Amino acid sequence: MTATATQTASAFRLNNGDTFPHLSADLVGGGTLNLPADLAGSWSVVLFYRGNWCPFCRTQLSDFQKHAEQFAALNTRIVALSVDPQSEAQETVSKHGLSFPVAYGIDAQATAASVGNYVSDGSDGKPPYSHATGFVLSPDGKVAVALYSSSAIGRLNAADTMGLIKYIQSQT
Repeated sequence: MTATATQTASAFRLNNGDTFPHLSADLVGGGTLNLPADLAGSWSVVLFYRGNWCPFCRTQLSDFQKHAEQFAALNTRIVALSVDPQSEAQETVSKHGLSFPVAYGIDAQATAASVGNYVSDGSDGKPPYSHATGFVLSPDGKVAVALYSSSAIGRLNAADTMGLIKYIQSQT
């Protein structure tokens, strides 16, 4: 029963200071994203988005793209991941001019077991997908902030995330 799997997945969450688990996923444009290894040495923002169909996700990804240069100036990399098939992830990248890596085809349940994100229960007629989840990782791959959403709203935005990273960097 999907609801049971969702409840099980939602019982686990990454906390600040936890090491981000290893995840691998194919990238739009080729190659493989290996987290957190590919982000080592940089601050990073890891965005799990519901899919190309989600208007809130598209707005969030566009928001981070608009501020990509400012994030780069903070030694911060951005990556995004979804359950979307390659064609839909490619459409997201093309339509919104995303310059940061976008991974596709993740397994929602396996990802939930690793990072604790909420997973849809299928009541909307779509295959299981990861709800919006965002992480800010420190250069050593540890979670600085984890934000979990169980629905369409409640997610990282670029301005708050930049402000947080600036603050943390000023304290170290």
